[in-house]
Amino acid sequence: MSTLVVGSRASHLARAQVREFLAPLRERFPGVVFRHQVILEGGDQDRRAALSQVSVRSGGSAFSTNQEAALVVGEVDVIVHSLKDLPTTSPPGLVLLPPPGREDVRDALCGSTLAGLPQGARIGTGAARRIAQLLHVRPDLVPVPIRGNVPPRLNKLKTMSLDAVVLAAAGLKRLSLDDAIGELLPIEQFPPSPGQGALGIQIREDNDLARKILSTAGDLVVEAEVRAERAMLAELHGGCSVPIGAYGKVDGDVLTLYGQVTSLDGKRQVDARLSGSLGEPEKLGVQVARLLLAQGVEGILAEVRPTATV
Repeated sequence: MSTLVVGSRASHLARAQVREFLAPLRERFPGVVFRHQVILEGGDQDRRAALSQVSVRSGGSAFSTNQEAALVVGEVDVIVHSLKDLPTTSPPGLVLLPPPGREDVRDALCGSTLAGLPQGARIGTGAARRIAQLLHVRPDLVPVPIRGNVPPRLNKLKTMSLDAVVLAAAGLKRLSLDDAIGELLPIEQFPPSPGQGALGIQIREDNDLARKILSTAGDLVVEAEVRAERAMLAELHGGCSVPIGAYGKVDGDVLTLYGQVTSLDGKRQVDARLSGSLGEPEKLGVQVARLLLAQGVEGILAEVRPTATV
């Protein structure tokens, strides 16, 4: 009987994502034992410091460095990431497989609706993109930095006297916390982080058994969408700490990508949209990034890039 060791972060959401990913595989491959192994990351151990600082101390990424190291040395056979937290380049010898579908890509406002927020409302979020997008729509809002797992961040509505918090709808739904959603923010104004809602399934390039088994769970349409989003992010030299939103959508053989960059104070916002071939997602991502650069987003990104790392 073959065994595959599946690594992930320790959070409730990470465990839920592993269960979601493995459930159909366990039915499809009864002769394979899937064993889950938790790996602590710098971002899990330090909830106070800025993510950019944690990333530097972690050697690259606050949410993936230790997992990727365990994968490289063979401690685990596969890592199940939240794709939005994963750098756009993999370490040598590691590859991403097509993700198994995608949960709701939108951001969720919890505790209120956007229109229902009072003037000067305190909004909990530590994400530069979310802060920038919120301030662009409502300059009166007061962002309050929060970090941590999903349930504790929801609880900060009470413990920190916040009017609302912003979380990924995907995480709330995977944890059956849908009832906490006050409003799903419109994707046209609030495009998500590249890859949001999708899982990043990472294996060693030479692990033929893992590739053979895990590739059966992949969704090639979702793969095209997230590859375009991540290619745009890579071309902009961005990471998860920069105010970049992207959303790819397939319709037949056509892939459309929408990209957006917003200044941290919300005063300037630039967007671009382009359609292309489903078979060339990276090409489309680069093209949309260049449309954004032609409109001057480099100046916006330069304000955060010196301290922003994934």
